[in-house]
Amino acid sequence: MDVDETRYVSIAKHMFLSKDYLTLYLNGEYFFEKPPLYFWSECLSFGVFGHINEFTARFPCALYALLLTFGVYFTGKKIVSIRFGLISALVLSTSLEFTMLARYAILDIVVTSLIGLSVLCGFLTQFIQDKNKKYFWWLFYIFSGLAVLAKGIPGFVIPFGVMFFVTLFNRTFKQCFKPVNIIPGIILFLLIVLPWHIIMLNQYNPMFFNEYIMKHHISRFLSANEINRARPFYYYIVVLLWGIIPYIFPLVGVLIGKIVHFKKTDFSNLTNTQKFLWFNIIAFAFTFLFFTSSKTKLITYILPAYMFLAYIIGYIAVGYICENKFVKSINISSYILGGLFLLISLIAMFSQYFLPEQIYLSIQGVKWFTISIFFLIAVSMLIFTAKKKYTWVFITYIAFIAIFATFFTKQFYNIDYSFGQKDLIDFSKQGKVLNYDIFVVNNAVKYSVLYYGKNVHYISIDNDLLNVSDKIFNYNSRAIIKNKDYNELSEKYNLKLFKQGVKYSLVKFISVK
Repeated sequence: MDVDETRYVSIAKHMFLSKDYLTLYLNGEYFFEKPPLYFWSECLSFGVFGHINEFTARFPCALYALLLTFGVYFTGKKIVSIRFGLISALVLSTSLEFTMLARYAILDIVVTSLIGLSVLCGFLTQFIQDKNKKYFWWLFYIFSGLAVLAKGIPGFVIPFGVMFFVTLFNRTFKQCFKPVNIIPGIILFLLIVLPWHIIMLNQYNPMFFNEYIMKHHISRFLSANEINRARPFYYYIVVLLWGIIPYIFPLVGVLIGKIVHFKKTDFSNLTNTQKFLWFNIIAFAFTFLFFTSSKTKLITYILPAYMFLAYIIGYIAVGYICENKFVKSINISSYILGGLFLLISLIAMFSQYFLPEQIYLSIQGVKWFTISIFFLIAVSMLIFTAKKKYTWVFITYIAFIAIFATFFTKQFYNIDYSFGQKDLIDFSKQGKVLNYDIFVVNNAVKYSVLYYGKNVHYISIDNDLLNVSDKIFNYNSRAIIKNKDYNELSEKYNLKLFKQGVKYSLVKFISVK
């Protein structure tokens, strides 16, 4: 899938085939945007399974997500209860964005899992016996170091920032600086982080310093000019509203109820459960503000915040199921969500009358299955809420995303695949078989051509057409252009059309007119 998945897997593919496990290359050029841990994981998967394909590329990300889910369960179980740990883990693993990206070969789920495991170890230092604290502080540093090796600055800013405020809140700040905790921890952290960075600086300085540190860490945080991803300050609020589906409904309902019936909290006498809840509120707030303050914003960046939300929602769910807390707020939200699902199933019945034909044809095979699932989940949710079967209310929340992830995620990607992705893959595979050069014109971000093909060139044609490389006119070259650009290009070039797809065309540039 374009953009990042094919780009990152192409880098890992080159690393695996070249056996150069230190320097990252993209289409023959240095790639200094990211550290190497994600790509090492990919190569390990390729080696273990003996193949480079979609499954082996995505397997490491699914494994990282699974490890974080188990970490959430065991930490929740240790600090609060088995029920709390189980529900929190299920909430995380059935939140919409987390579920989708856990099957996607990009590094955000990797850094999310490592940041999450680091913070979980930090949380545990606040609850376990003193004799064992040092081991979890060491693990905190280890996982933070690995997170840095996965994505740089966020890998230590988030864990260290979270634990700074958590220990201040818990009045245990001095614990962080005990020599038995901090000295081995820093040594372990530096042993993980420094070797690769020192090697790169020695080999490629000042290019590595300027690209990796200045451009892709500092400049991208302070400015959106580097990758043109400027977003308003409320951007991640919008992302979370759909990313935490379906749990956004009870979460918002409870928050509104808490605001309406505000009660002052006695922080001097908190139970372990209440402390842990506040730790996660602090961690979520810090993570959210960190990514919100960045000038460059992408949907995937906010992923580390989902673990903290999962614990907050887990706390709400346990109170609702076991202690009759938040009943009015969650019941109202369940009625709203159930009604919304009924409306969706009704709209889906008449989808052929308002959806574009291509989209309707793509979903036609699962139309009635989709209608049935939304209808059954809606009816179940409404009945269980009315009958006060609160455990089953949350089971319907979990079941919805579990079914969605199992049956609909692939269909969602297939729809995207049919709207242009298939064109790119078919054209690039054909070029690989026939061994001709492929020029991707005015569309440099589509790296699926690079992953599935070979001899790939990315060019941009603006005003001066004569600046185009002469190779594009060779007999053994083909070009991939957008359909919407065909008329404009044909006015300036003699083109031969080989195949027109849904979004892209395969053409031959004969000459300049």
